[in-house]
Amino acid sequence: YMIGGFPLVGARFGIPDVGLVGLGEMSSAIREIVAASDLPVFVDGDNGYGDVKTVVRTVETYQRMGVQAIQIEDQVSPKRCGHMEGKEVISLDQAVANIRAAKDASDLWILGRTDARQRYGLDEALRRAEAFIKAGADGVFVEAPTSVEELELIGNAFDVPQLANMLEGGRTPILKPAELHDLGFKIVAWGISLLMRATRVMQDALADFHSGEQKLFGTGIDFNEYQKIVGLDHWADVEARFAQAT
Repeated sequence: YMIGGFPLVGARFGIPDVGLVGLGEMSSAIREIVAASDLPVFVDGDNGYGDVKTVVRTVETYQRMGVQAIQIEDQVSPKRCGHMEGKEVISLDQAVANIRAAKDASDLWILGRTDARQRYGLDEALRRAEAFIKAGADGVFVEAPTSVEELELIGNAFDVPQLANMLEGGRTPILKPAELHDLGFKIVAWGISLLMRATRVMQDALADFHSGEQKLFGTGIDFNEYQKIVGLDHWADVEARFAQAT
């Protein structure tokens, strides 16, 4: 599973993804999420929060947590969501140095992301992705293409695994997983879908409380199902086997 920066800062801190949160706050939140699941996890390392030194500290921090994969991008600080206006990117040389530093400092699977498409066009974005691969990136992500034709060009450009970001309301056309696979993409992220839908459910539920009608009662999962999801059976078994009689 993937932990994206946009949903994390929105859900945990209630702020937009415009570079307001650094490694300390992000890693603290991610540590708690990683501890709740045994599944392999892919985290958003943003732009590494500075230069090659901070990139190395970022990947080392996440590797010690048990993370398996990380994304490092080429935006200038303060960075922002890849589908927002006003993005700027660092020089290609600095971006390549960051990828090399990340690869040298860890055993993580490194995804090199470029946000150059919006600022400099697709050709520059592809040039950067190719340079990231040569620098050791295990996969690449060209953010925010604006058409199916661009997705096809990107998907056919490289032999390494590539990510497509299906961001609802963003710049990139929303395609089905099978369609993206046919275009050459091996990884699909629904970057904000869970957050957007959960937010709408909470708004509707609060409006239902306020109306006094309680039309939505019983439309969620039931109490016993929720207890199973959070592992009550496991903890009840532990208690039954080891708790001291009082």
